[in-house]
Amino acid sequence: MQNDAHSAIDQPSAWVQRWAALIPAGGRVLDVACGSGRHARWFAAQGYRVDAVDRDANALSALAGITGITSRAADIENEDWPYAGEKFAGIVVVNYLHRPLFKHLLESLDRGGALIYETFAAGNERYGRPGNPEFLLKPGELLHIAHGRLEVIAYENLTVDAPRPAVIQRMCALNGPVT
Repeated sequence: MQNDAHSAIDQPSAWVQRWAALIPAGGRVLDVACGSGRHARWFAAQGYRVDAVDRDANALSALAGITGITSRAADIENEDWPYAGEKFAGIVVVNYLHRPLFKHLLESLDRGGALIYETFAAGNERYGRPGNPEFLLKPGELLHIAHGRLEVIAYENLTVDAPRPAVIQRMCALNGPVT
């Protein structure tokens, strides 16, 4: 069972896979706080050009030599936003929250681009880590970030059982109207 849970964690999020088709084909995708790059690898295999950023250079080494992926070790919490002035057709954030980045993510999303976000939410503390409110989305927080800026295509705040029990909030939103 433990191997099954570990395998599920290595697989791309079903939420990300479900909404990825909203990112223009062949577009540039930013995988934020990508870790060892499960989403970066998946998007590259789908023909997207991927920028993968994480502060852990060792984790990024798993992406070395993969066609279509450019990785960058950067401390996006304590240094300047490394993608200032750059635009992405898609931005993916999974299991990561640093509220000061919301502004940068919105500025970096190209017109017609998709933001796919999924992370832990208030209530998760009863299941373990993360339990610190600083790392848990408040009720409706992703909707608040998108309000007046993005068109929300899908939003959920729920308890999941897999890959492990957790309370999560997730959203897919477009920078512009649905065509």
